[in-house]
Amino acid sequence: MAETAAVHVRLADVTKTFPGRGRRDESATALAGVDLDVRRGEVFGIVGQSGAGKSTLVRMINGLETPTSGRVVVAGHDLTSLRGAEQRAAVRDIGMIFQQFNLFRSRTVAGNVAYPLKVAGVRQPERDRRVAELLDFVGLLARAHDHPEQLSGGQKQRVGIARALATEPSLLLADEATSALDPETTREVLGLLRRVNRELGVTVVIITHEMDVIRAIADRVAVLDDGRVAEVGTVYDVFSRPQTTAAARFVATALQDRPSTATLERLRLTHPGRIVTVRVRDQAGLQTTLARSFLAHGVVAEIVFGGISELQDRPVGSLTYELTGDDAAVDGLLAELRDRGVDVTEEP
Repeated sequence: MAETAAVHVRLADVTKTFPGRGRRDESATALAGVDLDVRRGEVFGIVGQSGAGKSTLVRMINGLETPTSGRVVVAGHDLTSLRGAEQRAAVRDIGMIFQQFNLFRSRTVAGNVAYPLKVAGVRQPERDRRVAELLDFVGLLARAHDHPEQLSGGQKQRVGIARALATEPSLLLADEATSALDPETTREVLGLLRRVNRELGVTVVIITHEMDVIRAIADRVAVLDDGRVAEVGTVYDVFSRPQTTAAARFVATALQDRPSTATLERLRLTHPGRIVTVRVRDQAGLQTTLARSFLAHGVVAEIVFGGISELQDRPVGSLTYELTGDDAAVDGLLAELRDRGVDVTEEP
């Protein structure tokens, strides 16, 4: 992979192995040969189950962990080769927000946001100006003199975002930043992160186990599975046509557009025909194609399950049909649909 100015974060063949604690404990590989590019100015999602390697990966990007092998390059700086002041300077361009907010209880809202500026040696007049600007941006200027315990979870996370932006980083890492929030507050925080991206030009990397979060905000997504990148692509492509079992599992949790095994069993009690699922993408004339094919083959089709939603202004989802007719006619129908590029699967 060639280095380009458009790449903000690059992980090249990154492996991280943690040694065992004693003679009988085996070493554990958290990341295995990870190759990943995050483009400058995008919102990039990294999703995976617990233990998939997400936390280790984010600690690689912010310099808290060193890979066993491979390279981590952020904004042109190879973090794996930097030491001391050079590494601290490179990492200063990275902001971080956390699941549990990590605010100082003894400091006011303004004091929390001012803290990284104080550490960086920014003089008080400039510090005060910057704090007021950031609190206004996140909608908390009126709460500047409150303490964290006086705030709701969403407000605490807004303070965390303001603090992360204090030193004007070009990269913001959000590690499970909405996991402790209710759905409405999650939407508000994600909306703020999108504003950070669009209005301030900050590259945002979101690490999460929730595909709904990725669906709401990300441009592209990588699916981690057992320390490896199982799949990477635009959010629309991964949602509309996942290529791996790991990605399909996550997409199913967000779309809920395909019948589960238990649902299929219930459907078969009242729908004895053959049950098939058609994946819906941004395909012009799909419904017309289906209707004409059903008619031409003499097959009766009834929708028994499904859901279609909009993602990045394009339709995505699935429709599950009961097909009633001669087996040969149904076989011919399915063959024709597949020849026409329709993604259709017969349910077991």
